[in-house]
Amino acid sequence: MSGSFYLDDFNEEIGVLRVSFNRPEVRNAFNDEMIEELINLFSSIAKREDVRLVLLEGKGKAFSAGADLNWMKKMKDYSSEENKKDSERLAELFKTMNALPQPLVALVKGHTLGGGTGILSVCDFVLAEENSKFGFTEVRLGLVPAVISPFVIAKIGESQARAYFLSGEIFKADVALRMGLIHKVVPGEVFDQECERLVLEFLKAAPKASKEAKELVLRVKSLKSDELTDYTCQTIARIRTGEEGQEGMKALLQKEKAPWIK
Repeated sequence: MSGSFYLDDFNEEIGVLRVSFNRPEVRNAFNDEMIEELINLFSSIAKREDVRLVLLEGKGKAFSAGADLNWMKKMKDYSSEENKKDSERLAELFKTMNALPQPLVALVKGHTLGGGTGILSVCDFVLAEENSKFGFTEVRLGLVPAVISPFVIAKIGESQARAYFLSGEIFKADVALRMGLIHKVVPGEVFDQECERLVLEFLKAAPKASKEAKELVLRVKSLKSDELTDYTCQTIARIRTGEEGQEGMKALLQKEKAPWIK
């Protein structure tokens, strides 16, 4: 299953789906058509029980340069209502990716700017090559990173958002690491090796438990304090008595390998 603007490659044996933005000629910048394709793609992935882990990368020399210039030329003449509808589709993409049940790991090389940087905020883990660069560059075009802001601020915090939303400064991977936008930086020569290690680490998690853990993170931050205890206690009670929980505890007690570990 591949669209015009992305490629995917599924390893059935281990349940790993690799999705690649496939517009290297424009540094994987996205337009309205690409956004619709990606909404459909990630909506379909969410329903797949055979997918345990999703890897996301960009073909060519960049992960994503944000909005496509030709798309921006069209938007320049949109009415306020047309702009709002257009932005709502981008917001839908971010919400769909953010809520993806499976772990979503971004593999970043080259530049990642504007909305492309925003995509990293809805990924569960971001591995970056040390020469990568990032930026919320919208203000340098007279715009603001409005649609991506809820997801980015949730990840990097208000202080970092003020510093880099307001200046539009392009920053290096070590800065992105310190602010919490990405999780690990490695030299280019060991990038693929580190990616393989990461895949093995994520696949040690029980498939259903991994999804439950992601939902836990998303739910806990939105619950009121008087709801937290009931929700968390109900969750662990249900999972302990579930099939995976029983199998995992049995494997631990018998000093065996859990059945989901290849």
